[in-house]
Amino acid sequence: MPAKIKYDLVAGLREKLEKSKAVFVGEYRGMTVAQSTDLRKKVREAGGELKVAKNTLFAIAMKEAGLSALPEDMMKGPNIYALCYDDPVSVAKVLKEYANDRTQKAFILKGGLLESQQLDLNQLMALAELPSKEVMRGQVVRTIAAPISGLVNVLAGTMRNFVTCLAQIRDKKEEGSAA
Repeated sequence: MPAKIKYDLVAGLREKLEKSKAVFVGEYRGMTVAQSTDLRKKVREAGGELKVAKNTLFAIAMKEAGLSALPEDMMKGPNIYALCYDDPVSVAKVLKEYANDRTQKAFILKGGLLESQQLDLNQLMALAELPSKEVMRGQVVRTIAAPISGLVNVLAGTMRNFVTCLAQIRDKKEEGSAA
């Protein structure tokens, strides 16, 4: 490969790495075109992008983007790199689901990098177990709203009891005047 093409490739990878929040690494040895197309589609829907590049060029692009280097054992073999632009948890879920799919045995997750923190395979799997951003937002809102709704229920209960008491007094007075 001429050097100019390599420089252009590294520059393109660097730009994508600068925009990404996380990078996940997987080995794709033996994947069919249909499998890789399916995986690319799922990752794109989750807010990421899959890139295949030579490991040395990808390492150079990471260094130029100011990211810490991935461990050497992770950078061996035919790797596919998942760049996460939106929610790293969503992309991690897709990759984990695909790696654990019993119908394929070609894709193997290795680990990755979340912002500046290196992730081994176990940490990546734990990240994939987290709820999505929308679910976490819902949980936070419920947590904040719970005391407020409890206060509203208490205040409404007091008012309800007061109205019930007044209605009973009215009923007794009506019974007394009717008799």
